[in-house]
Amino acid sequence: MKIALGADHAGTELLGVLRDFVRGLGHDILDLAPPPGVKVDYPVYADRVAHAVATGAAERGILVCGSGIGVSIAANKHPGVRAALVHDHYTAQMSRLHNDANIVCLGQRVIGPGVAEDCVRAFIETAFEGGRHANRVALFSKIEQGEQL
Repeated sequence: MKIALGADHAGTELLGVLRDFVRGLGHDILDLAPPPGVKVDYPVYADRVAHAVATGAAERGILVCGSGIGVSIAANKHPGVRAALVHDHYTAQMSRLHNDANIVCLGQRVIGPGVAEDCVRAFIETAFEGGRHANRVALFSKIEQGEQL
């Protein structure tokens, strides 16, 4: 699987850990992150990762900022992107299982490397359950197209 990676300056340290972790799991990386130590605006890097996922250049994405909130908001502005802010194994697993999330967002100032790796593993290894959830996920597209539900 090809996974796009991005972060702002508050997330590059954790993203470095996750970059190695994802490679260790045998996945390809599309590295869209800034160099460490350079102050950047998180919407720029969230946009780059979301664009890669939305256009099919990557199958999934990982975004990291200080809290994970900003990158999740920015990434979700792209049609077809379902970016989920997660904090533990359960939320990462449910983001895939029920919501078919294609980008996972993490906060470097919120969780440590071990929890982040567990979240990323759950995000990568969990398949979308479909079934009753497929209709709900399809409703996301209707909202993106301006339809009121």
